[in-house]
Amino acid sequence: MRASLLLLLLTASTTLAAPRTFRVDYFHTGNATEERFSLERLVVEPLPWPGHLARTVDDTNLGKYLFEVRDRQTNRLLYSRGFASIFGEWELTPEAKEMHRTFGESLRFPTPDRPVQVILKKRDAQNAFREVWSLVVDPKDPFVDPSSPPVPGALLKLVESGPSQDKVDFLILGDGYTEAERPKFEKDARRLVDILFSTSPFKERKSDFNVWGLMPAAAESGVSRPSTGTHRRPPLGSTYDAFGAERYILTFDNTALRDTAAFAPYEFVEILVNGNTYGGGGIFNLFSTVAADSLWAPYVFVHEFGHHFAGLADEYYTSAPIYGPAPEDRVEPWEKNVTALKDPAQLKWKDLVSPGTPIPTPWNQATYDAHALQVQQRRQKIRSERKPEAEMDALLLSQRDWEEKFLGTQKVSGKVGAFEGAHYESRGFYRPQADCLMFTRDRVPFCAVCQRGIREIIDLYAGPSVPQTRKSP
Repeated sequence: MRASLLLLLLTASTTLAAPRTFRVDYFHTGNATEERFSLERLVVEPLPWPGHLARTVDDTNLGKYLFEVRDRQTNRLLYSRGFASIFGEWELTPEAKEMHRTFGESLRFPTPDRPVQVILKKRDAQNAFREVWSLVVDPKDPFVDPSSPPVPGALLKLVESGPSQDKVDFLILGDGYTEAERPKFEKDARRLVDILFSTSPFKERKSDFNVWGLMPAAAESGVSRPSTGTHRRPPLGSTYDAFGAERYILTFDNTALRDTAAFAPYEFVEILVNGNTYGGGGIFNLFSTVAADSLWAPYVFVHEFGHHFAGLADEYYTSAPIYGPAPEDRVEPWEKNVTALKDPAQLKWKDLVSPGTPIPTPWNQATYDAHALQVQQRRQKIRSERKPEAEMDALLLSQRDWEEKFLGTQKVSGKVGAFEGAHYESRGFYRPQADCLMFTRDRVPFCAVCQRGIREIIDLYAGPSVPQTRKSP
C-alpha cells in the first residue's frame, strides 16, 4: 500500500515547489428560499496542486457560485473559481418548496502558507455575485487533516501529454465495477476518451490534456436505480433517478467522491457508471456522469462533459422538466450558449452571427415541437411500462433520424443566429444555432458558440501563462 501511494505521488508531482492541495469540505443546507453553510472538515490531499500557480484567478464569469481565497493580511486575491452545485439545482425543484435538505460540497485550492479568508458568493436575482458565506482558514490549524484515505487502486494513464501544471487534468472514475470488471472499466474509459478527442474543439486541443483513471472496486456490479427497485451501494454512491428524473445520474456522497479523486491530479471528473440504461448528468466544475454501456454513451459522455467542463447550458426544451418554470421576466443566463435576448443589438455572440441572419432567427419550431411531444409521450410510456432498453433505443434512434433531416434542411441550418427555444423553455430563451450537441442527440458538432466556450476553459488551465488581474467580480 505504501509503495502504491509513493508511485501516485511521484506520478502526479510536477515540481518540488508545488504546494499540496487544500480542501474545504462543508455542508450546504436549505430549501427553495433559504440556504446555510457549515464547515465539515479541512483536508490536505495526498498530492500536490495540479494547476499552474500563474493561472489561479478565474475571469470567465461562469457558474452559479464563485469562491475566492484571499490573504488575511493584505486581502490579495490568491485563487478563485466559479462553479455550480447539486444544491443549486435542487433548490429549483418542487421538492425544495416542501422540505430542507443538506448536500456535501468542497472547495479546492493550493495550500496557503498563512491564514486566508475563503469567501463564497452566489448570483442574486439579477445574476450578480453576492457574498453568502465566509470563513477563516489557517493551514497550521491542528485540526487540518493531512492523513491519506485508502488508496482506491492503481492510477491509469489514459492520456499523458506533459506536466500537470501545464495541462488540463481530467479524471475518469469508475463506479459499480467489481474487481473482476476492472479490465472492463479500463476498456470503457479508453473508448469514451477516444470519442471525446474525436470531437471538436477537444480534438484539436488533445495535447493540452492529461487523462487519468481510477476505479474503487465495488462489492456488487451496477448502481442504484430506485424507480425499478434496484438498490446498490457502489463506492462512489452513483444513482439514477436524481431529483425524480429517471435518466439523471448523480452521486450525493461528496466525501467518497473527493477522497477517491484525491489520488489523481485533476481539475475535472467524469464518473463512468457500470450500466446500460440511458442516463448521465453534468454540473459545472463538479462532475459529470454517463452510463457506460448505453447505446447513447458516446453522445451523453460528450454532452454532459460540456456542462461540467465549460458550463454549457442545455439548449433543449421539450423533455419532461426537472426544475420549475423560469420567471416570466427572463434574466440573462450566465451560460455562454443561451440568451434571453433582451437587446438583440447586444447579443453576446453577435461577433459570430452569420451575415444577413435576422435576430431573432425564424425556424419551423411548431413542427419540431409537435414531433417532440409525440416522442416524449412514447418515452414516458416505455418507462412506465418498464419495457426493455432496446425499445427506448429504437425510439431515440428514430427521433435522431427525423431531427437530423428536419433541422439539417432548415434555410438557416449551420448558421449562427438566435433561435427561440432553449434552456428548458420553448419561449423567452434562445440558442445560437438550429442544431448543436447541446440541443439534440443528432450526429452534429458543438455549435460555434459552444466551441468557443470550451476553448476558453482549456486556455484557463493550459493557455499561455500571463499576469492576472486580481479583482472581485
